[in-house]
Amino acid sequence: MKIGLAQLNYTIGDFEGNKLKIISSISNAKSQNIDLLVFAEQAICGTPAYDLLNKITFLDLCEETLVEIASHCEDIAVIVGLPIACDNKTISVAALIQNRQIIRYVGKKDILSRDEQRHISPSKGCQYVSIGGHKVAIVVGEDIRSEEEFGQYADTIINISANPYARGIIEDRYSFFRTLSYKTGKNVVFVNQVGGQTDVIFDGSSVVFNSKGESIAILNSFDEDYASVDLDADMPHVELPYQNKTVNVYKAMKLGLGDYFHKNGFTKACLGMSGGIDSALVMAIAAEVIDPKDIKTLLMPSPFSSDHSVDDALKMAKSLGVDYDVIPISEIYQTAVDTMKPVLGGTPFDVTEENMQSRIRCMLMMAVSNKYGHILLNTSNKSEVAVGYGTLYGDWSGGISITADLYKTEIYDLARYINRDKEIIPEEIIVKAPSAELHPGQVDTDTLPAYDVLDAILYRMIEKGEHREEIVNAGFDVDVVNRIHAMVIRNEYKRYQSCPFLRLSTCTFGVGRILPLTNKYGY
Repeated sequence: MKIGLAQLNYTIGDFEGNKLKIISSISNAKSQNIDLLVFAEQAICGTPAYDLLNKITFLDLCEETLVEIASHCEDIAVIVGLPIACDNKTISVAALIQNRQIIRYVGKKDILSRDEQRHISPSKGCQYVSIGGHKVAIVVGEDIRSEEEFGQYADTIINISANPYARGIIEDRYSFFRTLSYKTGKNVVFVNQVGGQTDVIFDGSSVVFNSKGESIAILNSFDEDYASVDLDADMPHVELPYQNKTVNVYKAMKLGLGDYFHKNGFTKACLGMSGGIDSALVMAIAAEVIDPKDIKTLLMPSPFSSDHSVDDALKMAKSLGVDYDVIPISEIYQTAVDTMKPVLGGTPFDVTEENMQSRIRCMLMMAVSNKYGHILLNTSNKSEVAVGYGTLYGDWSGGISITADLYKTEIYDLARYINRDKEIIPEEIIVKAPSAELHPGQVDTDTLPAYDVLDAILYRMIEKGEHREEIVNAGFDVDVVNRIHAMVIRNEYKRYQSCPFLRLSTCTFGVGRILPLTNKYGY
């Protein structure tokens, strides 16, 4: 049996566009005499569709589109994913089409994703069918990890999925499917979605393992792709690609940002450049995804900005060909301070005056956004978001953040990778001590531990879910751990008001980790 794998980039609710992609793949597969063509979970509508999954009109369009797709399936079998209404609930299914007829729906049993738990209901799970004389197990999504009877009933296991990207997940999937095929002695076919859907990124990385646990087809990560395998032939083993986490994050960020703009009809971006590493990294990636002529940046020095920061930002903007303006905010800032003297006069300089600078910058950036239709790119990182080291309605503003799920140390890793062939981000930006430059001589380590220490504590606290005692027992200073823990808890209210973050980790703020604002427990 010849099986085709169609790894496509769908758009949520674009039934016409998704249908045309699917039908085009079917036509191509028929020209290659493919017996069975497999698409991803919820391919017809795109995912995550959230509350759209509970709208009858949305589900009707899914099934109408499926019927149209089936009309093109003469002389070929197709498995394609979609949500359907069943007993006044919505379930995620794999539809099996043979000879232009919708033969069967196979529903998903295990609903593990927070994106789906309020919108998708459990179904019956794996089913076994005969296709081209082969006994095939059809499995949707996470059910693949709980089913135990594959070895008894099937020659081939087909898993359609919409499994999002997170650091380390590609190699984890490869390992799981290789082990599954080896233990069961069955062929395993995995087809995943690819593409960005606001903050969610699907990496693709579809794969086929033969009954010996050998990979015989590997589709690209972070790109549309197609492959076919002949399960009746002795196909050569293909080496699994090495997974460089920094490279994968870089590709994920580009895909996520590119689809955020393309699928929403946005064409222009703006951001403030400070001469620091975070805005430099955002600028570097944005300039690869968006035409630099469609990017606008403002350099907004305050009375406390250093000359070298302005020079570094100018150097980078000029080298990328990005439109820029230098707009000093000293006069606006002083006017604001003087205006507030009846209220704030006589009090010492503190975070109040620091935040005023950040909010002035946000006001100017949003003026550019409003006037010319640019989407403001946020430049926060996960270390700052965790401990609240940023200003609400200031540098935490934006339409989307591509870096807020990356720790500061990962920001530096990415900057060095971007500079692998030539200097894109000036070396001066990479080597300087991090600083918000909101008061004279300020550096981040005035109020925070060194970032390698901070990030190690935060990773254990957030991704691994360790309690303070566990972190201290791992060798970290108890006072530092308690102080960082208090900052993380205290700043939950800021995270509630943040823009969408591209999801790059196993525990993204706002989705992977949700805590109540009123929280006397801590964690």
